[in-house]
Amino acid sequence: MTTSLWVTLRYADADTALDWLRAVGFTERVVDRDEQDPTVVQHAELEWPGGGGLMLGTHRDSPAWPVEPGHGATYAVTDDVDGTYEAALGAGGRAVAPPADQPYGGRGASVADPEGNLWNFGSYRP
Repeated sequence: MTTSLWVTLRYADADTALDWLRAVGFTERVVDRDEQDPTVVQHAELEWPGGGGLMLGTHRDSPAWPVEPGHGATYAVTDDVDGTYEAALGAGGRAVAPPADQPYGGRGASVADPEGNLWNFGSYRP
């Protein structure tokens, strides 16, 4: 089955973001860099172990893509909410909400990545 829904984010420091995302469990599928400036990530694709994915790149001023770093939010399903939360903090994330059982079912936690994007990790499968 092919995943047809991908979250997209921009980062001021895409390399730090890639390190953080790998630490919380994403795997790289593609990372394309600018040939003149390899510190610029033109396009990256990462996969979440339970399905779904994320595309990201280095933030550049662009009226055609007016997305500022640090203003995104994502929900990622995981069976190990506590372990993913601890990995996220250990890799430089900031605690927003510690792991807790949720009234709607499942367990959830929230962390801001190093640039402020909100990551919600939960065992609830919508």
